[in-house]
Amino acid sequence: MPLLPPFLPYGRQTIEDDDVAAVAAALRADFLTTGPTVEAFETAFKTKVGAEHAVAVANGTATLHLAMLALGVGEGDVCIAPSVTFLATANCARYVGAEVVFADVDPDSGLMTPETLADALKRAGDRRVKAVLPVHLRGDVCDLPGLKALADGIGAVLVEDAPHALGSVGTFDGVVHRVGDGAFSAFASFSFHPVKTLATGEGGMLTTNDAALASRARSLRGHGMVRPEGAAPWVYEMPELGFNYRLPDVLCALGISQLAKLDRFVARRRALAALYAEKLTALAPHVRLAERPVWSDPALHLLTVLIDFEALGTTRRAVVEALKAQGVGSQVHYIPVHTQ
Repeated sequence: MPLLPPFLPYGRQTIEDDDVAAVAAALRADFLTTGPTVEAFETAFKTKVGAEHAVAVANGTATLHLAMLALGVGEGDVCIAPSVTFLATANCARYVGAEVVFADVDPDSGLMTPETLADALKRAGDRRVKAVLPVHLRGDVCDLPGLKALADGIGAVLVEDAPHALGSVGTFDGVVHRVGDGAFSAFASFSFHPVKTLATGEGGMLTTNDAALASRARSLRGHGMVRPEGAAPWVYEMPELGFNYRLPDVLCALGISQLAKLDRFVARRRALAALYAEKLTALAPHVRLAERPVWSDPALHLLTVLIDFEALGTTRRAVVEALKAQGVGSQVHYIPVHTQ
């Protein structure tokens, strides 16, 4: 029997020999950044999720910032985001001068629902809501058709915050949709931080089915520069202010290698989740897994456990420290952003 490590962290990357070889090959190539491996990663990624366009970006937060810019969100606009999420979901709207109205989440699943979105829209009043940002917490897929129907009714769009959900699928009206396929949203945003299913250290990807949005995101990713058709090769123009949000070829090479193993990574996560579910059954009802919507087949970036601390006569901190003493890392997802 293999020995367990002295401490099982909350999250860690899986880097194998083929990943190392891919990075080494990229380091020996002609381009370390802005080279052909970037486009190769984008092509592989959009094919995997079923989108028409993919834009590789420096990190997950930058993907959301670019989405807001490409959509023209700005001062006077409102974005709706769940409070149970990482800071970046709300911050991306603040970066462009928009306000954030927080939506509650379902207490059993942790997901924004059409009901909680409707409540947030009421609180937004007559302010102009430009975007709704559902978060596929843990990898569980939100009710995208229901959320889109509400957004469509007020002229807003969905921007899926999907760093947990690469490899997740949702089945709506008998049709299977991969998260990121663009069937319900203007953009979907992914992150490749080491705790995510696909790890490049830092990195992110935007997917969309709108060619104009993809083109604008690419321009804004590279300082807002464009090269006029027919101009000399050294000529460029900057019609609007952009950013340096490029993802280098070296990390894209790692991303391509990791993406080829995504199905195996997800299958392993699902097997581990099934084992946890079996073992935790004995602790019900005071310890239970977060509820999975019937339409969701998640990639399980996280396995969320709901604990009735009061009934058990303990505290969240005591449980975290007890797990740590046993060599098991854990995390709280999340400190509600509206409290910040």
